[in-house]
Amino acid sequence: MNKAEPLIITIMDKEYRVACPEDEKDNLLASAKLLNNKLSEIKQQGSVIGTERIAIMAALNMSHEILLSEALTAEHENLNQRMDALSQRINDSMRNIQLI
Repeated sequence: MNKAEPLIITIMDKEYRVACPEDEKDNLLASAKLLNNKLSEIKQQGSVIGTERIAIMAALNMSHEILLSEALTAEHENLNQRMDALSQRINDSMRNIQLI
């Protein structure tokens, strides 16, 4: 089991110390960068004032993106299953034609 080591990440110019397993370090740093970018985007738009409100808007936006991604993944899985079924029907038909 990987031991969690402290890692310092910076979000909105504030440093946070987070315990993180060594093999998750890159993912955590990428996540912090993505979050920081989203927060900066919202802050620069100027339509939302206050750190807490900016954080909530970023969380809502990212949650929405996750849900859309999950829906697309489910749709693609459904399409893949349908394509596999069609492929199987074509193969079965081809075998039946060869038997005639």
